[in-house]
Amino acid sequence: MFVTKMALPRRTFLRGMGVSLALPFLDAMVPALVPVAKAAEIPRRLGFVYIPNGAAMPFWQPNGEGVLTELSPTLKVLEPFRDQVIVPIGLSQKQAESFGDGNGEHSRAGTVWLSGVHPKHTEGADVRNGPTADQIAAMELGKNTALRSLELAMEQTYLIGNCDNGYSCVYTNSISWRTATDPNPMETNPRIVFQRLFGDGGSAADRLAQARHDRSILDWVTADLAKLQTSLGAADRHILGDYVDSVRELERRIQVAERQAGESPLTLPDRPVGAPESYDEHAKLMFDLTALAFQADITRVFVFTLGKEQTNRAYPELGVVGAHHAISHHQKDPVKLEQAAKINTYHLSLTAHFLDKLKSTKEGDGTMLDNTLVLHGGGISDADQHSHIDLPLVLVGGAGGLKGGRILRHSVDTPMNNLLLSMLDRVGVPAERFGDATGRLQLAPLSGV
Repeated sequence: MFVTKMALPRRTFLRGMGVSLALPFLDAMVPALVPVAKAAEIPRRLGFVYIPNGAAMPFWQPNGEGVLTELSPTLKVLEPFRDQVIVPIGLSQKQAESFGDGNGEHSRAGTVWLSGVHPKHTEGADVRNGPTADQIAAMELGKNTALRSLELAMEQTYLIGNCDNGYSCVYTNSISWRTATDPNPMETNPRIVFQRLFGDGGSAADRLAQARHDRSILDWVTADLAKLQTSLGAADRHILGDYVDSVRELERRIQVAERQAGESPLTLPDRPVGAPESYDEHAKLMFDLTALAFQADITRVFVFTLGKEQTNRAYPELGVVGAHHAISHHQKDPVKLEQAAKINTYHLSLTAHFLDKLKSTKEGDGTMLDNTLVLHGGGISDADQHSHIDLPLVLVGGAGGLKGGRILRHSVDTPMNNLLLSMLDRVGVPAERFGDATGRLQLAPLSGV
């Protein structure tokens, strides 16, 4: 048991001109003579990572049921977290089916994934979907955080008009909806994300000018930081030192990315300023910012789309030079299936990078991953069929005492929304109903499993 002689407020900030730096959870935030894990209100967190264009399902789904004895080829990148992995099989989002609205499977796939509501078929401004699970969680979990939620993306999210068989581009621009008519904008620029997390003074232009003078946010809070460190124990100084190092490293990476963008001889109108040239660097930077936001309790909810539906991105670094969307329509071609599986595995490895950050960060008597749930997956299973049945999904984390290391098989009539309801329960945000849910998914292990 750890005890402290002081009780630093959980919502403590280091402040300077135009910036504020939230602190990570420290032992000093626990009242004297009270166990760390019980005294502090350690937050529960929720994250959703979306993959486009379906999955190579034969490579995704593991064999068996019950105890997860062996991960599938695609899921093997989650081996370090196996005891916190749940693979739900058979869950479907049937509200993404046509219901007479014709084609538009890709638009409906992303839109319905977290809403469970069939979207209005329109290319105008009269879009209608439903509040998404992340926002239901954010309304409660975000009451005591600076940001209710983070919405991140890897590809442009400002298209307008008709993007998919009479469906407005709004439906492919965002998978997060505050209300039935208000989608959240998804941010692609890590510089803007960083400013949202730490900038609290002056205009956006002022903060940007400040940042571009190559001064670190840490330079503005030096006095507060030095004063705080003298009052902390050795363990807290170590935690704070690691946190400060993470902030400085992320700033350095953003500045390097901006310089690269400014020095590039190529004209890249679709690439946001501040995003690295490399997809891999860009994605990991966004994940690292999210981990930092979790650690500082700036937000407890995020969604991140690793690509938009129908994306034609190629992955030559994986040996996949064809367009992702075209490859996903494999027609059972073993070469295309293998290439699609490589993309699926790569996307999951990026989420694993994030999970490793959480697992490596101490929080109370455990780690941040113990208090977080992350659902990685997509709204299409077999892209050849544009199927929304038996979706590719994997759940990782331990929030609410969730026990992993299991495969949960269900009939394909089981709504994915049953899982979303159960996830909301686990993070302390129970909802009476959601989409076409028929009940809760049984996440607690059965006797002997």
